[in-house]
Amino acid sequence: MAVIDWDEVDSGLFGAKAITWDTCHKIYVLMDDEQVAEMRGYGYGDEQDSFYTCDEMSHSEMLEKLKEWFGKSCALKFIQAVETNHEDANAGYTSLIEQGATEYELCYICGAEGCEGECEDEDEDEDEDEEDEE
Repeated sequence: MAVIDWDEVDSGLFGAKAITWDTCHKIYVLMDDEQVAEMRGYGYGDEQDSFYTCDEMSHSEMLEKLKEWFGKSCALKFIQAVETNHEDANAGYTSLIEQGATEYELCYICGAEGCEGECEDEDEDEDEDEEDEE
């Protein structure tokens, strides 16, 4: 599972024309005017606090807004940069935070986020306790 890297999002914002959010889980960094118009045509920005252009916000304000939206989004959340590609529309998408990404690596033993092997230490402690009882 991927780990969230806000530095990658920050880099992906350079040259962005706008950011938008569907108020559920889809967050986009729009890289050209054609994408801005297309997303508005899809209804993005109809909800309050869901669409900002580079004329309305600085780069750092956009990054903070992306973090805010990401925190408010459902578990299916992702952030993608999108630029127009007339040859292959799907080729215009770049994942900045993929769906299912977590703040920390998942433990290879128990699968918990941010465990860092503590579950193994707990198992060892339990084994020692059992040995002491014998």
